[in-house]
Amino acid sequence: MDCKDKDRCYGVLAVHRITFALSLFHFILGMLLIGVKDTRTKRAAIQNGWWGPKVLLWLLLTLLMFFIPNGFFVFWANYFSLILASVFIVVGLVLLVDFAHSWSETCLDRWEQTESDFWKLTLIGSTLGMYAATIALTGVLYGFFASSGCSLNQFFISLNLGLIVVLTLLSISPKVQEANPRSGLAQSSMVAAYCTYLIASAVMNRDNAECNPITRGRGGSAKTTTVVIGAVFTFLAIAYSTSRAATQSTTLVASAAPHSTRAPTKKDSLRIQALMAAVEAGAIPASALDEEEDDDEIETRSELGAADESDDERQGTRYNYSFFHFVFAIAACYTAMLLTDWRFVRLGGPSPDPSEDGAPIAYIGRSTTAMWMRVVSSWLCIAIYTWSLVAPVIRKSHPFSQLWTTPLKILQNADMQSRLLFTATVPDRFGFD
Repeated sequence: MDCKDKDRCYGVLAVHRITFALSLFHFILGMLLIGVKDTRTKRAAIQNGWWGPKVLLWLLLTLLMFFIPNGFFVFWANYFSLILASVFIVVGLVLLVDFAHSWSETCLDRWEQTESDFWKLTLIGSTLGMYAATIALTGVLYGFFASSGCSLNQFFISLNLGLIVVLTLLSISPKVQEANPRSGLAQSSMVAAYCTYLIASAVMNRDNAECNPITRGRGGSAKTTTVVIGAVFTFLAIAYSTSRAATQSTTLVASAAPHSTRAPTKKDSLRIQALMAAVEAGAIPASALDEEEDDDEIETRSELGAADESDDERQGTRYNYSFFHFVFAIAACYTAMLLTDWRFVRLGGPSPDPSEDGAPIAYIGRSTTAMWMRVVSSWLCIAIYTWSLVAPVIRKSHPFSQLWTTPLKILQNADMQSRLLFTATVPDRFGFD
């Protein structure tokens, strides 16, 4: 990354040019879609159609990026891209912790509703499987990556194991169970498995031949296979996490139109309200409302036409369109930093790039910065999960937890349509009211 001359930086800067074009593309679309609450808004067609113009815009932006001077992208890569990529990691970790809680709650709800042993066995099996994978992977790490002289690897693996034990005991502690009876081993097992995976990824990609047997053994077809499989897995993981985060506006941000609210329709007219009041008072039978609903549905179908019958977002979008593009914009920055090993770009100075047979080699993920990003992500994930356990306990016993809500309410009032704030799904889990 220390480029001897500008020519040696073209490959690195090309990554940032292309990803910046993609980020700018999603930023433009996100701005155009601010305030879209349902598909009756004409601008909703930008999200659900106009594919030709959107592809053309993306290609045009990508082409234009190669006419911008290198200095701009050096600044972008070293600051903005790094910060936005870190934001993407935090968003992903919050979603992971929320998914761990949701998975357990879903299995328990299905078990209670159906009384089927399938959901009980699924929950127990997944919990035991996650812990088994965690123990097995930890054993592999101790056996192959924590030899004598590898004190840093030993520290990472041992600390991760200790933190997992702590959060496991915390999840079943009496006070946590009292505040949240559904917290338990199922959630902690998923967090434990993911954090162990991050530590494994960090030590397996450490650029140290003495403490990393994978580095010693790379070469030939084995190296090519490792690179290809790693690249495919990495980009599939990015695609999945980005798509999931982008459509989880009901979890992370204020939805453009929550399902509990809808635009006024004929059912909200004074006539229908009067009928509902009469039914509640016992003056007329409830069947009168059903007849009114049938009449309204017939009118609605005739007005919308057959083409719109399948539109399930006329009363409210399923996710926040602007937030969707915001997530993809920061995911592009994360991809750029991943491909460039989270290193700062500097023009001038010596170039330490390794080479084989005169050809430069780029080992993605094998840098000290990339290793520490994985380790810190693991610690941050444990911290977020721990807070999700203790926050309900603190909120019940300390009134000062109300202070969390004040900044959020101020920002909500500042811009009700374009806010990127927590709503009632995750906040309650993470200690917000």
